Amino acid sequence: MKAMILAAGLGTRMRPLTDHCPKPLLPVAGKPLIVHHLERLAAAGIRDIVVNVSYRAQQIIDALGNGERFGVSLTFSVEETPLETAGGLRQALPELGDAPFVLINGDVWTDFPLAQLTLTAGDLASLVMADTTDFHRRGDFHLDARGRLHAEGEPRLIYAGLGVIHPRLIADLPAGAIAKLAPLLVDAMQAGRVGGWHHRGDWVDVGTPARLAELDARLRS
Repeated sequence: MKAMILAAGLGTRMRPLTDHCPKPLLPVAGKPLIVHHLERLAAAGIRDIVVNVSYRAQQIIDALGNGERFGVSLTFSVEETPLETAGGLRQALPELGDAPFVLINGDVWTDFPLAQLTLTAGDLASLVMADTTDFHRRGDFHLDARGRLHAEGEPRLIYAGLGVIHPRLIADLPAGAIAKLAPLLVDAMQAGRVGGWHHRGDWVDVGTPARLAELDARLRS
């Protein structure tokens, strides 16, 4: 199975840290945040990885190279302007191929066991979900007792920025489209084609300088 790491965002919530450094390269416990993903993917046996880049793209490409020193093989999907999540996936489809792939947001950290990521036959996506937090009390989706995700229902959980996607979910988008992933996921949920896991372990949305500093201190200790 291949993987794609989303790393094309502008990092506006991380300013001023991202004024001169793209968010995926911000250091956490002595290494860039994205390197934590690369090393964990390699440990799970997932070594063919696509990274989409846009803001300060060349910095990321120069820093990571071909990925060999991290035990992976990297391909970069360069976006002249960020295409949002679904648009970025659509542009990267030629590199991702026809099989389901792991999708990871570049600005999260989690101890979810990546080797457990699978996609049930007939599904278009399966998402890792986490408990709601102070910064996102409403949550995103409802996970039922059968492990199926729904756009409506209670209680709600947060999409943890990690999952498995089937290329068919985004294949009908036109190339170069700027498109969000959430509406496509909702359509697939309404068709009964999205599963999920409730991860009760460690998960952090590394979206602000304060949360970055907190994660850095915790991992160092």
